[in-house]
Amino acid sequence: MGADQLAGDPVEGAHRLLGATLTGRAATATIVEVEAYGGVPDGPWPDAAAHSYCGPTGRNAVMFGPPGRLYTYRSHGIHVCANVVCGADGTAAAVLLRAAAIETGLDAAVSRRGAAIRTAALARGPGNLCSALGITMADNGVDLFDGDSPVRLRLNDTLEGACGPRVGISHAADRPWRLWLPGRAEVSAYRRSPRAPAPGASD
Repeated sequence: MGADQLAGDPVEGAHRLLGATLTGRAATATIVEVEAYGGVPDGPWPDAAAHSYCGPTGRNAVMFGPPGRLYTYRSHGIHVCANVVCGADGTAAAVLLRAAAIETGLDAAVSRRGAAIRTAALARGPGNLCSALGITMADNGVDLFDGDSPVRLRLNDTLEGACGPRVGISHAADRPWRLWLPGRAEVSAYRRSPRAPAPGASD
C-alpha cells in the first residue's frame, strides 16, 4: 500500500490513516486519532479552517501535493504538528495526526517527553505526538513512503472509527472531520474553541 491509497477525499484519507503505523526516530506508533482538512474556496473541499484555504504559500505548499508527503507546522509558534498530505497532486488536502499509541522505542519516547508522562499520554495531542516520535520542522515535505525517509508511514487494514467535530478551530467547527479509534486511552479529549459559533451554527 502506498501514497495512491491516500489520494482523494480528505475524510476518506483520514479513515485510511486510523490504525496506520508511523515510524519516527527510534520509535514507532499506531495512529489512533486524526483530523481531516480541505483546501481553497473553489476546490473540491473548501475549508476555512485549513492552512491552505487562501492558496499556496511558501509555508503551506506541501499541502498541495503530491499525496503521502509530511506537512509540518508550529502550533502557537512552539509545538511541531504533523499532517499527512492526501489530495491529488495540485489539490490541497491533509490529515492532522492528533494522537498515537507508542508500540516500539518506548525509552526514546519517554526521554523526549519526560519520565513523569504516563505511557498512554506520550503521543496524545499533535505536538506531543511529534515530540515523542522525534518529528521536527526539518521533516516538512518528506516522502512518508520512501524507506530512506526519517519519518515513514505504513497503511494497515482500515479500522472502524468514531467521528465528531474538530478540535480548537473557529471556522467550519461542526464538521465531523475528527476521527478516532473508540476505547483507546491515547485519544485526546474534545475541546471546542471559545471563538467558534455555538454548536449547530457552523458548517
